[in-house]
Amino acid sequence: MQYQRELNNMNTEEVADQFQLLENKIDRLIELIITLKKEKESFADKFQAQEKNVSDLTDKLENLKTARDNAKQRVASLLQKIEQIDIPLEDNRWKSQSE
Repeated sequence: MQYQRELNNMNTEEVADQFQLLENKIDRLIELIITLKKEKESFADKFQAQEKNVSDLTDKLENLKTARDNAKQRVASLLQKIEQIDIPLEDNRWKSQSE
């Protein structure tokens, strides 16, 4: 009701100016919304790329851990084989020539 009275008290030019201001604000708001939507899409694309990157790095890390575990097992197996070799210390082939 109060807005109606204010509108009645304004002349036509003032009303037109107020509508122009409102229209300008709405136009800026629409531009801002469009910009924000584009930024949101851009961030979503970047986020998806980062998620893929994290997934790839996680897979690579798992592969490296598996390779490391396999290498540990092979080293342990080789050490066991070396321990099984029974080389007598009295064997002349292993004594130094200076003795």
